[in-house]
Amino acid sequence: MSSVIFGVDDRGVASIELNRPSAGNALDLEVAGGLAQAITSIRENADVRVVRLSSTGKIFCAGGDVRAMAAASDRPRFLADLAGSIHRSLIALDELPVPIVAAIQGPVAGAGLGLLLAADYVAATPASSYVAAYSMIGLSPDCGVSIGLPRAIGMRRALQMLVLNERIDASTALAWGLVDAVVELDELATDVDGVVSLLLDRQTSAVGQARRLVRASYQREFAEHLDDEALTITRLGGTEEVGALLSSRSK
Repeated sequence: MSSVIFGVDDRGVASIELNRPSAGNALDLEVAGGLAQAITSIRENADVRVVRLSSTGKIFCAGGDVRAMAAASDRPRFLADLAGSIHRSLIALDELPVPIVAAIQGPVAGAGLGLLLAADYVAATPASSYVAAYSMIGLSPDCGVSIGLPRAIGMRRALQMLVLNERIDASTALAWGLVDAVVELDELATDVDGVVSLLLDRQTSAVGQARRLVRASYQREFAEHLDDEALTITRLGGTEEVGALLSSRSK
């Protein structure tokens, strides 16, 4: 069975599902390759309007595959290849002009936090928990966790997780802004599907460009970012869809 299940439905919803439940959906080179293929497919498919991220089993993602790291004959090379592949996928996800919705059914650790932080809306269950775990195996953060986590929850809270290795529960994750909703497991799919449907009702390019601009804002000077905003709104304003929306609102 594929370690990453990918598909696009007739509504334009692209689904990426981690599928290594027996290994806690830990990230290895096969998963990294599957993610890369899925994201390449999304980038090349103009019909994709929303990305839905999830996983099978009881654990969302246990982080990097510790067993594979321990067994690697050249550990630095293995870590470079694994981190490099996942990082390229995360950069591509960050640049997508398409909203990403995540369903978190259980624990998230290490690099799994990087996947969660790539999403624009995150629904989780009370059984979910969140821990960096890197220091427990003598490693430093990867997968954007050391930059994405302080942006999402603030520097002090990020340091609690990254330096003190504090594990937080679902209610704390909600209070800190790491997730957007906490619902029971039997309601998780309904909650996420509701957000997906809401996004499908919106003008895709407007929503997608909004998320792209927000994520790009951390990397640029104010003037440069305003130039991007001006170019983007000008480009969108010239489309027939926006013309129709403006006409309907002006009546």
